[in-house]
Amino acid sequence: QVHLVESGGGLVQPGGSLRLSCATSIGIFAFNTMGWYRQAPGKERELVASITSGGITTYADSAKGRFIISRDNANNRVPLQMNNLKPEDTAVYYCHARGVTGNYWGEGTLVTVSS
Repeated sequence: QVHLVESGGGLVQPGGSLRLSCATSIGIFAFNTMGWYRQAPGKERELVASITSGGITTYADSAKGRFIISRDNANNRVPLQMNNLKPEDTAVYYCHARGVTGNYWGEGTLVTVSS
């Protein structure tokens, strides 16, 4: 059974950084695409960044130049480095994985950007 577990969320001041991590219960090579989504209160869930098994990345316009997604194949993790955080980045961040057997979601980790 596939499990995704997010970690690294918390409270940070505007301009600060956080590094989220998504740990998978199986090798990440099983997934064609892995990504991070977020959902702010009262808003729909939206894509933040994704990365394919070949290393091709996609970013939301709001994340470009500030966030970096990568794949740690050795440790079956997908980190999301978030820099220059803004209050509007406050949301629950979810890890997502898409493979031949379906789509999988983690339970989310809360990121709060506030002074």
